[in-house]
Amino acid sequence: MFDIKTVEADLGGKTLKLETGRVARQANGAVMATLGETVVLCAVTAAKSVKPGQDFFPLTVHYQEKFSAAGRIPGGFFKRERGATEKETLTSRLIDRPIRPLFPEGFYNEVLVIAQVLSYDGENEPDILAMIAASAALTISGVPFMGPIGAARVGYSAEGEYILNPTQAQIAEGKLDLVMAGTPNAVMMVESEAKELSEDEMLGAVMFGHKASQEVCKAIIKLAEQAAKEPWELPEDTESEGILAKLKDLAGDGLEKAYGIVGKAERVAALAAAKTPFKDAYADADPATALKATKLGKKLEANIVRGAILKDGRRIDGRGPRDIRPIEAMVHFLPRAHGSAIFTRGETQAIVSTTLGTKESEQMIDGLEGLSYSRFMLHYNFPPYSVGEVGRFGAPSRRETGHGKLAWRALHPMLPSAEEFPYTIRVLSDITESNGSSSMATVCGGSLAMMDAGVPLKAPVAGIAMGLILEGKDFAVISDILGDEDHLGDMDFKVAGTSNGITALQMDIKVAGITEEIMKVALAQAKEGRAHILGEMAKALDHTREELSAHAPRIETMQVPKDKIREVIGTGGKVIREIVAETGAKVDIDDDGTIKIASSDPAKIEAARAWIHGIVAEPIPGTIYTGKVANIVDFGAFVTFMPGKDGLVHVSEIKNERVENVRDVLSEGQEVKVKLLEVDQRGKVRLSMRVVDQETGAELEDTRPPKEPREGGDRGPRGDRGDRGRGRGGDRDRGPRREGGGRDGGGRGDRGPRGEGRGERGPRRDGGEGQGNEGGSEPTFAPAFLTGDDAD
Repeated sequence: MFDIKTVEADLGGKTLKLETGRVARQANGAVMATLGETVVLCAVTAAKSVKPGQDFFPLTVHYQEKFSAAGRIPGGFFKRERGATEKETLTSRLIDRPIRPLFPEGFYNEVLVIAQVLSYDGENEPDILAMIAASAALTISGVPFMGPIGAARVGYSAEGEYILNPTQAQIAEGKLDLVMAGTPNAVMMVESEAKELSEDEMLGAVMFGHKASQEVCKAIIKLAEQAAKEPWELPEDTESEGILAKLKDLAGDGLEKAYGIVGKAERVAALAAAKTPFKDAYADADPATALKATKLGKKLEANIVRGAILKDGRRIDGRGPRDIRPIEAMVHFLPRAHGSAIFTRGETQAIVSTTLGTKESEQMIDGLEGLSYSRFMLHYNFPPYSVGEVGRFGAPSRRETGHGKLAWRALHPMLPSAEEFPYTIRVLSDITESNGSSSMATVCGGSLAMMDAGVPLKAPVAGIAMGLILEGKDFAVISDILGDEDHLGDMDFKVAGTSNGITALQMDIKVAGITEEIMKVALAQAKEGRAHILGEMAKALDHTREELSAHAPRIETMQVPKDKIREVIGTGGKVIREIVAETGAKVDIDDDGTIKIASSDPAKIEAARAWIHGIVAEPIPGTIYTGKVANIVDFGAFVTFMPGKDGLVHVSEIKNERVENVRDVLSEGQEVKVKLLEVDQRGKVRLSMRVVDQETGAELEDTRPPKEPREGGDRGPRGDRGDRGRGRGGDRDRGPRREGGGRDGGGRGDRGPRGEGRGERGPRRDGGEGQGNEGGSEPTFAPAFLTGDDAD
């Protein structure tokens, strides 16, 4: 029933398994990729015909994570996977970018690639598996795909060693998280975040990953040898050469002159006029021929631009290959934002703002790994007016999500730790003009906006976009590419970093790949351009502001013992809600006892801090406190002198003079100042008001005279008590304890005189039969307060 084909390969010391023929057999190609216990299924389908008037390649890639893969149920009301998350969108782009250039020019059949995570072990990341599975499915599908590609993730340890297929822990502890894809001969795509790696270290990581991806390519080829379907036949192109020759004659030197105009608006108008003969010549042609003429016209334009750069080193706007357009940067551009900047490079401009928030503003992410929280967000918007067009305006597109994440990766390594700067940070980039790399403008503007907001970055970050013109063995790397150079060139190579090293690298190739030599030249030239941009940025702001904006919340931290957390929170959160309500400050408590107090008013922060300190602090004898009378009793008053802690002010400690009635002096709720006299072994607290100035809180000298001695002088000797038995005054012979339920008389012994001071006691009990006293007389007890002649 099943014709299952399987191949295996080594990937970072683990077994990569590729299988086809078991599931999704009606797709053009379907492959299950397994690494450890992570499993990804990728299915590829392609339309057999092209839609009329189709003039582009409609490739669609969807990556989806099933929560069941990690044994989880999705959150939210519907409890099912819904719209694509940011990670799913970014992974879809990771798959799309390296495979799109490998379809033949002129192939316009719709292709759909769907990769789904079926099992996730928490160790082996599914994005790499999805890229490999997509490549394998396309390779065996019969669709004209000039692959395969392999993929790899590379880490870089603190000891300077490259790690293939690193775990999340190794990435967090290391200096690099790089994903790359490539054919057996060249690198196709790179996406990375780094902690200021040098150009040589970054290039080494790309080459290390490419070597591993070549082994993956070999495994895919082995699978294709067993299971590949018959390749599609593509129609021969017999018209293109003739059409292209005709277009050259019609264009004359109009296109070259148009591309010699520096200004974008003027250049666009001149190009439109130069291409008018094309449209007139093919206005009455059949749709297929007219479409082919349009595509060949674009190719003619590309040849003109590329030839000028390779032969003369002259670019569209007149610059040389290494020249960077004029830069203007300004900070504190928006008066109410916590931090802001406007960054303009040529005809590319970004307004970037930074907003600071408390812990409750962190972004909650629900993914396969479970719930996680992010304290740094960067959002990028690209409205249609930025390129002078009319278009859709609304929710962010895949492109906007990807560009924002690239800028996020560039800035993230330079952020201070949560302990150093306990704020949630949101950077918002609005592109207002675009003719070049707006994502790199976002990096530059984002760095300035955060420094303007008082975020203590480890170093300023700048970004630059590089381009490539490749014709055979001849190539030219160009710095700070324009939009047209991006469209007509062969590479989009973006590098961001500080003066010390690279923090992010992204590369997309439109040809079959680039070599190590080209990448080395591009990285060196990007370093030179990055240094220039950093110098221009420093003219606007070269350091982080020491003071936060007056509109930003202040956050201060304090540490309390873990066993005191419950007291600060209170039953059902009662105490912490009271603190927030009374002081007006926001209070967040971490499990380790770290408390963050936030408010734009320092007085509110101090009030909340004092309140919390009072809850967790231990009473110190000799300290003066301000408290409130909680309860009044006949012998004094109980005062709450610290949150949750009461002490007794005895009536004798209220004033130096005698107080007949406590309520004449104090009332419940009254604020008083007290000195802590003593905390006894049982935790009872003695307080005093009389030794504290009730207005100033200053300690007063104790002027109360010492107590006078009792009348009669000192007590005399207690006297002999006679024999008490048990070695305390004489033998204490006892008779039998009970006879028939009673005691024998005389069993406890007689006591002698007690002494002069307290009078003599008569016989205590003479005993008797049963439970009575001898002779039937009642026992005589002298009350304890009677002394001398008062005793019976």
